[in-house]
Amino acid sequence: MKELTVDLGIRSYKIIIGTNILGRIDEKVREFHFSPKSAIISNPTVYSLYGAQLRKAIKSAGLEPVTILIPDGEEYKDYFWSYHILSKLLETGLDRRSVIFALGGGVIGDITGFVASTYMRGISYIQVPTTLLSQVDSSVGGKTGVNHPLGKNMIGTFYQPSLVWIDVETLRTLPRREFLAGMAEIIKYGIIWDKEFFNHLYKHSEEITELNPEHLMNIIYRSCQIKAEVVSQDEQEAGIRAILNFGHTIGHAIETITNYRRFLHGEAVAIGMVYEAKLANKKGLIKQYTVNKIRSLIRKYNLPHRIDFPYHSTEIFKAMAIDKKAVSGRLRFVLPLEIGRVTIVSDVQKRLLEDIL
Repeated sequence: MKELTVDLGIRSYKIIIGTNILGRIDEKVREFHFSPKSAIISNPTVYSLYGAQLRKAIKSAGLEPVTILIPDGEEYKDYFWSYHILSKLLETGLDRRSVIFALGGGVIGDITGFVASTYMRGISYIQVPTTLLSQVDSSVGGKTGVNHPLGKNMIGTFYQPSLVWIDVETLRTLPRREFLAGMAEIIKYGIIWDKEFFNHLYKHSEEITELNPEHLMNIIYRSCQIKAEVVSQDEQEAGIRAILNFGHTIGHAIETITNYRRFLHGEAVAIGMVYEAKLANKKGLIKQYTVNKIRSLIRKYNLPHRIDFPYHSTEIFKAMAIDKKAVSGRLRFVLPLEIGRVTIVSDVQKRLLEDIL
């Protein structure tokens, strides 16, 4: 196993990464002395694969978990389903020393964190991410939230988990498309922070896509390490943490106008990264060569790299305008200066966006 710490003072927590460690989570859970009444939030697909194993481990730690399942899909990460979960927790009688386990991908992790932050004004939760995207991104950093028809993650909180427990073996049951979507966020870390990591992803794409355990452990560890470094400096996105949004301004807009049904989150971010790299080129921040390098790595992992659906740029502008990253009506973009270094700009002219779209 590998271990990382997200250093946030009294809100600090561990990220544990390993192979075949799901059934060993009780070793760590015992340290917290939670109330026996607890809950597992998951979806039917993931729970059928890993629910029994997690439940057994939790019970061996002295907890009695209730299971709450919600449908699988980004469109179910909304206020209706969070209210449903809250109702079940109240019916079960969880108290302020109880804990909730999020077993699943980003949807489960986000909605569980949101519920945990609001139930009795905040109880503990543990992330047990089972998708690559959630292991390297959404489970780390404490961003919680649910979607609204007008925008993605517009309702949410900053609320840190007590523990992140990552078993890379869960990736073997992950659909190929979802695995590759997770690679988009990993590629993002290379672009915004670490040129050597970017080159490593290019050089070892075959081993990574073949799910080589050593390579998976390494890229997940490095991704979590980068995110932990950023979050430790800026927990609530007042400054440097905003660089983690590279590809997300356009990516979230694409998800919104397609009602979260056409693209997986990572796919939308992949498209967003290419278009935001094009924007950086239009503004004279990077050469076309760098745009080509970014697009080439994205294509190497069979991710979409362009908008090929019948939506007008006006719809994308409208979705971006109500994005939570906008400040005083001005859109903010994270744009690359080179591989491994980015900047935040808010003086993007509409005509430039029209050109690249």
